Amino acid sequence: MALPELHLEKTGDESVRIVLKGEWKLPNSLPSPQALDDMLSAAPESNRLAFETRELEGWDSGLLIFLLSVVDLCNRKNIAISRDGLPPGVNRLFTLATAVPERQGARRGAVHVPFLERVGSSAIDFWRSLLEMVAFIGETFSSFVRLFTGRARFRGSDMLIILQECSADALPIVSLISLLVGLILAFVGAIQLKMFGAQIYVADLVGIGMVRAMGAIMTGIILAGRTGASFAASIGTMQVNEEIDALQTTGVSPMDFLVLPRVLALSIMMPLLTIYADLMGILGGLIVGVFGLDLSVMEYYQETKKAIGLTNVWIGLFSGFVYGVLVAMAGCMRGMQCGRSASAVGDATTSAVVTSIVSIVVATAIITVLCNILGI
Repeated sequence: MALPELHLEKTGDESVRIVLKGEWKLPNSLPSPQALDDMLSAAPESNRLAFETRELEGWDSGLLIFLLSVVDLCNRKNIAISRDGLPPGVNRLFTLATAVPERQGARRGAVHVPFLERVGSSAIDFWRSLLEMVAFIGETFSSFVRLFTGRARFRGSDMLIILQECSADALPIVSLISLLVGLILAFVGAIQLKMFGAQIYVADLVGIGMVRAMGAIMTGIILAGRTGASFAASIGTMQVNEEIDALQTTGVSPMDFLVLPRVLALSIMMPLLTIYADLMGILGGLIVGVFGLDLSVMEYYQETKKAIGLTNVWIGLFSGFVYGVLVAMAGCMRGMQCGRSASAVGDATTSAVVTSIVSIVVATAIITVLCNILGI
């Protein structure tokens, strides 16, 4: 393979010719336009440029890129170009590449945005997203008002399908995660409590931890990644396919038809799933207590029964209800805000999961502080 070569020949008083030789392909090291600039600077009286390609053995887009650079160079030096010596294929591609003139300022370098401008833009985006969130919450509240006054319109079959997706279909993953969380809590507690001979209090640790907080939190996070993402993806796909626009055109409120049944279904099923997660977590602690701490089943059961009160149960159920509303609204909101492209659906799904988990953490902190203030 002959390496690409370039040299300049003077053909007249004011004319020069570029002789191209070898293989002008991108894997090879192609001559730079700067080399040609140096050659032309050595012949300042030249105002016409031609090409000689009889010894050109092969070419690809690398040659075309070089020729475009030559055109820019000649335009700056006011040198006319004759393309008669170029191969026919190169001429056709060259004509196609230069058919539309380049817009002035299109080749703009990297713009450095000042720090204060970036902070201001981030603040504006945050404020805009906050207003959109408040508007969506208001629309959801209005939808619930229409539901209680009998004016909301959605299909009961859709509601049943969503209920099944939020409940029975979620049981396997909720069972696995809750059981493992109970096991982990029991192991962590047992390591410390065995030092004082207080292994029996593992039942208190697991029971109160699961019923009061961990059962609801883990169920909420599971449904955020499973059901909330599903809500965002399904509604976002409808947004891309313009199905939501079709609902609005026919006079059907998308909030009533799409958002309302999903928020209802998840807010109803989350407390029930929370109770189930509590039981599975206690079962995990029981396994550790019986097989790892030499406790009997009745000892563990009686200690758990003594430790758990109705106050803890109601706090867990209330937390589960709140998490269900937050996850459903986050998934539906990101789905309704989805763009009109396929990639926007993925972005909406990711944003729904992140928003749901952040909302659950913030809600947990608020509920914990309130319970501490109220002394419960």
